Amino acid sequence: MSSRRSRSSRHSGSSSRITEQQIRELVSKLQTLLPQPVPLDSISDAASVSRVLEETCNYIRSLHKEVDGLSERLSELLQDTDLEDIIRSLLM
Repeated sequence: MSSRRSRSSRHSGSSSRITEQQIRELVSKLQTLLPQPVPLDSISDAASVSRVLEETCNYIRSLHKEVDGLSERLSELLQDTDLEDIIRSLLM
């Protein structure tokens, strides 16, 4: 049974490899989602990919902080009983 597993994992591993071109395309798509384009380095593709990934992580962190802040504000607003009833009725 272990030989069957190793054969299937070898087979699936070779078919799931991503080419450098696919990585470039994915990073390019990711860069379009950022609010400000990341200037790409002419030094190396790896440096450019690294900068896009770093900026993406920073952007996701900022979005998390924004969501947390908005959630806190909503919670404060919901302390008002009348508003809470209105929102509950809208959600149901």
